[in-house]
Amino acid sequence: MDSLPSYRNPVWPGYCADPFVWRHAGCWYAVGTGGPESADAASRIAAPASLGDRVFPLLRSRDLTRWEHLGGALDRPDVRFGSEFWAPAVAHADGSFHLFYSVGPDHQLRVAHSARPEGPYCDHGPLLDPGVFPFAIDPHPFEDVDGTWWLFYARDFPDLDGGHRPGTALAVDRLIDMRRLAGEERVVLRARHDWQRFQSDRTMYGAVWDWHTLEGACVLRRLDRYWCLYSGACYGNESYGMDWAVADAVTGPWSAPGAERGPRLLRTVPGAVRGPGHATVTTDDAGQDWLVYHAWNAEGTVRQMCIDRLDWTADGPICRGPTWTPQAAPTARA
Repeated sequence: MDSLPSYRNPVWPGYCADPFVWRHAGCWYAVGTGGPESADAASRIAAPASLGDRVFPLLRSRDLTRWEHLGGALDRPDVRFGSEFWAPAVAHADGSFHLFYSVGPDHQLRVAHSARPEGPYCDHGPLLDPGVFPFAIDPHPFEDVDGTWWLFYARDFPDLDGGHRPGTALAVDRLIDMRRLAGEERVVLRARHDWQRFQSDRTMYGAVWDWHTLEGACVLRRLDRYWCLYSGACYGNESYGMDWAVADAVTGPWSAPGAERGPRLLRTVPGAVRGPGHATVTTDDAGQDWLVYHAWNAEGTVRQMCIDRLDWTADGPICRGPTWTPQAAPTARA
């Protein structure tokens, strides 16, 4: 008797941080932050060959475990915008594919578009006013049940209002169309807990803070509620992990009961998995949800794409990971 199909993390050996996965025409596609466009020097040194005039590694799969590298997704925009490209996400709407991303070093949100999921994606323009939002990253498009599109993202909040901690945190705005925001931002979640600290005594905005970070929002509707899966702490070390918040409406209010206990979805496993996080969710052909995230390799030089099963309970989502040993594979049509 043939054994059941299995996989083992990482599911792709190359550099693919902040992976965003979506399904189209029987295939899964993944796009993420690549080594050459990452901000940290270690990633640049360890990165694979250049993607040429395009940024963001783009992958394709028929089973979520075996991936084909298609090259770069985004035609490199004007060099004046910067050379750091982070956390792309794709939405299919109005007959086109729209790629949301940030570019820096100052990091502003922009959108590009393509007629094909494989790209190439061509930059269209900015989404937020840099004069109002000096740092914004990690866009995540979400279509509600009524067809309205929303964009979740992370931006800086250098204040202590309401008992919140200063740092990067989560917000949402409505998309008028796939290229324009309504300018009706709502705060989704601010940092409140020690485990979410990015760095102590960090100089930011003319002051010194214990800086905290919430980033990498992934929003979906399950059990008739809205769930925001997010990452917190410092992406570069063992503190990084994933937790969740919940709301009855996409506009909130959002709550995170139990978040004080630390990241409940993913966290470092000493000696096995380091810094797992920044995920999206996709569904296999049996209706099972899978969390697609990145984690550092053993040398701490490359962030690689991993997947693990995601289940839902009345008390919230449960990820069967992070794993590093053989696991039962997702269900996919032959």
